[in-house]
Amino acid sequence: MEARLSTLEIAVERERLSATLLSPAESLPGVLFVHGWGGRQQHNLVRAREAVGLGCVCLTFDLRGHARDAAQRDSVSRAQNLDDLLAAYDRLAAVPNVDPDAIAVVGISYGGYLAALLTRQRAVRWLALRSPALYPDAGWDAPKTSLNADPGLMAYRASALGPADNCALAAAAAYAGDVLLVEAEHDTIVPHRVTKNFEGAFGAARSLTSRVIRGADHALTEKRHQLQYTAVLIDWLTEMVVGTREALARDAVARQKALGSR
Repeated sequence: MEARLSTLEIAVERERLSATLLSPAESLPGVLFVHGWGGRQQHNLVRAREAVGLGCVCLTFDLRGHARDAAQRDSVSRAQNLDDLLAAYDRLAAVPNVDPDAIAVVGISYGGYLAALLTRQRAVRWLALRSPALYPDAGWDAPKTSLNADPGLMAYRASALGPADNCALAAAAAYAGDVLLVEAEHDTIVPHRVTKNFEGAFGAARSLTSRVIRGADHALTEKRHQLQYTAVLIDWLTEMVVGTREALARDAVARQKALGSR
């Protein structure tokens, strides 16, 4: 995502003016959206449209077990859904005008859990997680629905856990990019303890931004809460993407000044 700087001359009357043209790189950042369990890609289209307005290339998709693949709902495993996410990431990274070193992943609930795991296998520059879920590591290849039926799941999520206790938290501990963590204040599906576990794990992150949607439930049922989340996400993406572009432009100017002083 390098900024391009080139020198040129502008003809005026019989003179030629020295000028410098500074332009954004031809490659663009990519944003990959991952819906939660029971969701579908349409839930992310509004936010994807907003991110496109920032100059990003966005991809939404349906995990197996959802939408037209709903027949697989009772058999699909976490392993298979992580493979889905890996394939979606690779498809986005292969788009000709996408910079593979400037990809953001936005995950909700189960999608946030998978997004954290993705960072161990793919280069993710920016990671946005809303109410990221946690599951015990055991039963990785078992149907995902069996995890929801586990009577001990909520007690597990209410526990203080660290990177040594959970593979998603281990992935978070190894992640060195920028992170946005968004929590719903009245979330009874992914309780506050889970968010605290993720916050504690992201110790190596370049930056960590935490936000709480006051009065919201897990699904952000009320329209106003959905709008608040969209605003938080887009503001953060703007800071990340535009900030990076500004830094690249400054670097290009600095390099040009250094060359000119030799």
